[in-house]
Amino acid sequence: MVIDNEKGSVKIADEVVSVIAGLAASEVSGVAGMSGGIAGGISEILGRKNLSKGVKVQINEKDAVIDVYLIVNYGVRIPEVAWKVQENVKKAVENMTGLNVSEVNIHIQGINFEQTPKEQTK
Repeated sequence: MVIDNEKGSVKIADEVVSVIAGLAASEVSGVAGMSGGIAGGISEILGRKNLSKGVKVQINEKDAVIDVYLIVNYGVRIPEVAWKVQENVKKAVENMTGLNVSEVNIHIQGINFEQTPKEQTK
């Protein structure tokens, strides 16, 4: 994304929008994590945390379409978590970049089952 004005231009990389969206999504209660696939897992194994993991961004002129791939905690109301993620991501990206976010699509990729202390000792 490029914003031109009388003083020059400001360029915002897609990666920056992805990081903002990923952080905003992970702040929502009920989100266990982001689903980044094989590439995301390899980068974490190598010690580099990928902050844009689980986020796909498409930017046209001044509009953005964001796809977020989530893993949610077992027992949460998935539609409520998805709506909160949509609101949080849209607000964060619009406030920080000035982009108009036309869509935030949520893809639930899995459910996190927390282990109880008994299961951990086995």
